Amino acid sequence: MKRRSAFYIAQAAVIAALYAVMTMMQNVLLPGSASMAVQFRLSEVLTVLALYTPAAIPGLTVGCAVANISSLSALGPYDLIFGSLASFCAAVMMYALRHVRLWKLPVLAALMPALANGIFVGFEIDFFFVNQGYFHFPDFLMQGGLVVLGELAVLFVLGLPLCRLIERSGFDKKLRLSQARR
Repeated sequence: MKRRSAFYIAQAAVIAALYAVMTMMQNVLLPGSASMAVQFRLSEVLTVLALYTPAAIPGLTVGCAVANISSLSALGPYDLIFGSLASFCAAVMMYALRHVRLWKLPVLAALMPALANGIFVGFEIDFFFVNQGYFHFPDFLMQGGLVVLGELAVLFVLGLPLCRLIERSGFDKKLRLSQARR
């Protein structure tokens, strides 16, 4: 088993804390905007960190789990499982696609959180909330589509410009150098 460095663990912990606090604060300030079917979860902008450090994978997963545990929605227990699984899958796919660029931007990687959340959270909303225990494909498409729209809005309006800012400021190199310390 590969031993993780303290820096890697600290990076993951900071990302988890930021994600959880941002989501919880958004739910307090704008109730439902980060936890309903049509959500614009601002903390999802942090998924772009998976392009620069593998510590974002556990960080985003744990941050999502903490935010979903604290959620006051009826889907709380289900969201803990499905939302966290979606965050994990999205972060892994983003990290795998980190070098694929279109117009010098990680456009394909930015689609991954929308895809993962659309599938997992769309299923969760359809099965557990809308249809209460059974799967209905048209409702799944509707709920998944609404989740995808919110994710795309966050990642393309805020996430891609954040990537540009991270790369222009050189912060991406600092995050990547931290990988050598592992």
